[in-house]
Amino acid sequence: MTQRLDQEIFGGANPTTGEPPGRPPRPRFFSNLAALLLSLAVVLGGAYGLYRVAAPAISDFVATDDYPGPGSGEVEVVIKEGDSGRAIAATLVRAGVVKTSSAFVQASSDNADIAEKLQPGTYTLLKEMKASDALTMLADPKNRSVKRVTIPEGLWASEIYERLSKGTKVPLKDYVAAAKDTKTLGLPAAAKGNVEGWLFPETYEFGPKDTAAQQLKVLVDQAKKVMTSEKIPESKWQETMIMASIIESEAGSSSDRRKVSRVFWNRLEQPTAETVGLLQSDATVSYGAKRRAVAPTQAEIDDSSNPYNTRIHKGMPPGPISNPGKDSIDAAVNPAKGDWLYFVTVNPDTGETKFSETHEQFLKDAEEFRQWCADNPKAKC
Repeated sequence: MTQRLDQEIFGGANPTTGEPPGRPPRPRFFSNLAALLLSLAVVLGGAYGLYRVAAPAISDFVATDDYPGPGSGEVEVVIKEGDSGRAIAATLVRAGVVKTSSAFVQASSDNADIAEKLQPGTYTLLKEMKASDALTMLADPKNRSVKRVTIPEGLWASEIYERLSKGTKVPLKDYVAAAKDTKTLGLPAAAKGNVEGWLFPETYEFGPKDTAAQQLKVLVDQAKKVMTSEKIPESKWQETMIMASIIESEAGSSSDRRKVSRVFWNRLEQPTAETVGLLQSDATVSYGAKRRAVAPTQAEIDDSSNPYNTRIHKGMPPGPISNPGKDSIDAAVNPAKGDWLYFVTVNPDTGETKFSETHEQFLKDAEEFRQWCADNPKAKC
């Protein structure tokens, strides 16, 4: 009854607006406002999402491409042989040392004199460094976290131990002990446990934790690698190393190596009344006497108890007398062509060496050497 009366009094629902009966129509303004607010909310929400995505990129674009420095902590960085400036920059970015490659490249361009000093190796740097500071640290050898040791050609094993010990601070006695463990070193069986000759001369880098045995193994491995690269059969390795060590010790200059090689091979392969199959190498005699000298004393020459005395004992000495480089190894297997049987380094200062086929000419050349010794009394003749 009440519902019907309401309908009679106020009428039914408004056919235009759909409003309940008895209520006035709502103004269109409120509907438009609601739609506007909804649209604005959508726009603002999208803008906020876009900001969340783009803000980091915008920040990076606006911010500097370099760290302010000075940096902190420690990180090891390896600069490889042949690395370009951009390659080094990429390595530093990956390690967290510099912020961008462009910053380091620019620092290298602005400080070309420093950039030229960069050398391959392992360096200890800081994280988040200023690019120019990182460049300066890389150019300073003191920041190398590995030790670089140069082994020149022709040294004895005992002399190499001393150089390695001085360069890496590993006790000398450790090398002496390590040299006896030839299996660990990978020494060829033909060497019969003697590392002499197989410690290849070169510049090496060792880490702070590398032991004496690990270091010596690197040198032995390099010697074997050279033998392989020269395509020398393993059955000839020891003989080649012995001859190369004699050449290394006897040749007055690099250009004479192949000629010196020919002299010694001729003496072994074509013995004469004077040579009778003897190498007659003063360097082998001095090695056996454990004395560094241009020429041995008469007492040393007459000492038959010295197994390295090739003035008395025929054929090759029992082992290498030094640690030869690649050029001497190459000369041992590729001697020059010639009939020389003698040679004398007449001037040890310049390395001038004279080669001859006859004993008579050799004696004349030897007299020239003796005169040099007389004129240079302080020299080790």
